[in-house]
Amino acid sequence: MEDVARLAGVSRALVSLVIRDSPKVSERSRRDVLAAAEQLGYRPNLIARNLASRRTMMIGVLLNDLHNPFFAEVADGILEAADRTDYRILFSTGRRDPGDEAAAVEAFLELRVDGVILVSPNIPVSQVEAAAGDVPLVVVCRSLRSHVVDTVTNDERVGAELAVAHLVGLGHRLIVHIDGGRGAGGPQRREGYRRAMRRHGLADQACIVRGDFTEESGTRAVAELLEGAALPTAIFAANDVSAVGAFDRLEQAGLRVPEDVSLIGYDNTSLAAMHHLSLTTIDQPRAAMGRLAFETLLERIGRSRPTAVNHAVVPSLVVRRSTAPPTR
Repeated sequence: MEDVARLAGVSRALVSLVIRDSPKVSERSRRDVLAAAEQLGYRPNLIARNLASRRTMMIGVLLNDLHNPFFAEVADGILEAADRTDYRILFSTGRRDPGDEAAAVEAFLELRVDGVILVSPNIPVSQVEAAAGDVPLVVVCRSLRSHVVDTVTNDERVGAELAVAHLVGLGHRLIVHIDGGRGAGGPQRREGYRRAMRRHGLADQACIVRGDFTEESGTRAVAELLEGAALPTAIFAANDVSAVGAFDRLEQAGLRVPEDVSLIGYDNTSLAAMHHLSLTTIDQPRAAMGRLAFETLLERIGRSRPTAVNHAVVPSLVVRRSTAPPTR
């Protein structure tokens, strides 16, 4: 900063005001300082600048899977909320592996971030709570029985029940669920499917095929169903990405959606709205959940709320062209 001040012919204090974007600086002085900074290749040292406040003004965000647009859409909401503040966002992913996720969280802590947002983490609750003991932390899209961790979730069971009720209302009885395995939200959506099948008197026809929220698992699940004695008239996939894999495998087998098999997903990602897919799905407001997670984290950072809170959003059904009454 002294070098910039010397080149611009101003005081070091004025350079500091320009770097902080203070309104107390004239436009001419601002131009002179910025021109000198550019000429010298100056960048402010954020670590040094924030030592006095004991804050880094950085938030760590761990995303479950970069291949799933759902997480990008949650990240959009986080960034939108962060843009209204002075915070910067550091993104990382554990690639759906608990060990890699734990390492990413540890890296955030080593960087002394002011807070952490975990989006659909797979790491054990004990590790999440341990991290929350070191830094304010919010978990998105995973229900936790914790008194120390803030969460933002949607009611997975209700969403699954909406999916089944829609298919039953169209006249379907042979409804298969491709589940999400142990992934965040998977057990709750599986339970919601079972509960809805019982409610509609279809418990004896309930069928669950193991999946893991990936496109490949949707493809494998349909391949398994094609080898069975009877193909279901409808499939409820645990998320949109899995539904895309199921859609592709059905088409490879010469089957039409929805004429031969109705298909419904979960999340209402940008994939679902694509014209070729036009996927009926369960909507959870991804961007709104991201914004809410960031705002909830700021409350903890500012110490305005010492107790944990759970914000639950309500899922809704979005009907497109991939579901129709059964023809067989």
